[in-house]
Amino acid sequence: MAGPVTPPVPDDQSIGVLAAGAYVPERKLSSAEIAAATDIPEAVIREKFGIHQKPVPGPDDHTNAMGLFAAQDAVERAGIDPAEIDLVLCTTEEWKEHPLWTAGIKLAHDLGAHRAWAIDVQQRCGTTMAAIEIARAMMLASPGVDTVLIAGGYRNCDYVDFANPRARFLINLSAGGGALLLRRGHPRNRVLGSAVITDGSFSLDVIVPQGGTVDPRFDDPVGTGGRALDVPDPAAMKARLDKKSMANFLAVVDQALERSVEDGRPLGRADIDFLNILHMKRSAHRYVLGELGLRETQSFYLEDFGHLGQQDQPLVCVEAERRGLLRDGQLMVMVAAGIGYAWSASVIRWGSTASASA
Repeated sequence: MAGPVTPPVPDDQSIGVLAAGAYVPERKLSSAEIAAATDIPEAVIREKFGIHQKPVPGPDDHTNAMGLFAAQDAVERAGIDPAEIDLVLCTTEEWKEHPLWTAGIKLAHDLGAHRAWAIDVQQRCGTTMAAIEIARAMMLASPGVDTVLIAGGYRNCDYVDFANPRARFLINLSAGGGALLLRRGHPRNRVLGSAVITDGSFSLDVIVPQGGTVDPRFDDPVGTGGRALDVPDPAAMKARLDKKSMANFLAVVDQALERSVEDGRPLGRADIDFLNILHMKRSAHRYVLGELGLRETQSFYLEDFGHLGQQDQPLVCVEAERRGLLRDGQLMVMVAAGIGYAWSASVIRWGSTASASA
């Protein structure tokens, strides 16, 4: 179902992105290594799956720790004291240092955000945009919440069994951390609108069969057998998801644009300058760009990073700006989909409003 309509906010209540931050492990798995592990030709890994290499965790790259590294990067780029942060929305994945553990509290403490309270937020790969909407609502509704950190880490690559043909679409899962710092009244990188669509009929299509209350066994090592991500009925999932996935990708972008108002009018596809999209197979990436009327140079394809789950969007902000693909004044749309299934999008006017009208 679609999320509620977000009304436009007055200029004096605008929310802007102070900075994005990212962390990527040094260790990489090459397309040749992935091909050898999956018995899929390397050319297919590189061209169809769109993976040249992907980062995988080293010995100190624990999930929430990578979120902390990314948060430190964002704080440094923003030039602020962590004590200025009022709220931490932690997007660290459920596969983390300890089970039954509130990761955000630890992240805030280690960062030095001692005034902030923290909560963990989860929606798989769509979490970042959902967290942006939560942060925006909190800043507009809660006195004293003026600066919000969205940050977390991801290493669900540990749960990918390369030998399982049913779950081969997950071989792009990698590892890393991402962070966004948002502030009420910040004049740059203004958040204009967000949208979320969910469909719980897909909630059991991609699961880890063992380790929960339904089947509490821990007989297999992580990433093998019942303790790996699996698709119980891939043909049925594909038949049902093909009818909805790309349509919902475009629908959630349209909804976020309609809720984004500039100069008294809602925005549309023709206003998009840059698409910040999660890693997906190359043909799907090109399809979305084509439907939105965009060129490949108006996006950044994560072929050297794979899919860092909900951390793709902060990473793209950092990399695209560094490479000159994301520039002041451009309208950026972030979009992702997460298993479960959820689709989410956020619209951000990057740089200053003056740059957009110049």
